[in-house]
Amino acid sequence: MEIVSGLVSYAVAKFVLISRLSGKKDAEKTKKMEEKALEVYDIIRTIRDPEKPNTLEELEVVCEECVEVKELEDDKYLVVIRFTPTVPHCSLATLIGLCLRVKLQRCLPFEHKIEIYISEGSHSTEEDINKQINDKERVAAAIENPSLREIVEQCVTEPDD
Repeated sequence: MEIVSGLVSYAVAKFVLISRLSGKKDAEKTKKMEEKALEVYDIIRTIRDPEKPNTLEELEVVCEECVEVKELEDDKYLVVIRFTPTVPHCSLATLIGLCLRVKLQRCLPFEHKIEIYISEGSHSTEEDINKQINDKERVAAAIENPSLREIVEQCVTEPDD
């Protein structure tokens, strides 16, 4: 009986130790993802609106809470952005999504996959725009357009660049 009791005590102690280590590892991973999300937000918050002299942060088109980062595999991350156009019929929502994608592709210092969406219920054609800004071929075609490329450059270039 003492042997069984000793084995049970040993097993419980091992389980508690593993649980603590696992919890600590999860907390570290969560902290790392939060730091990556802040890093992403710092990159996109200074993008300028195509029509107004304000940044997307100033217009509340993007905020810290709209950025989510998930680990896909070692040192590769999924970056998800949900932005909110200033009005439900914003004609420049697709262009804003393009600016977000271009700036992140240029500036993110880690390997990543990017998904950009309009916040649910914030635009009248949100489904169509979400498809456009996440379609590689459409994005590539848009960037090849000299007029669009010039507008994107003006929006993503930092003021002191």
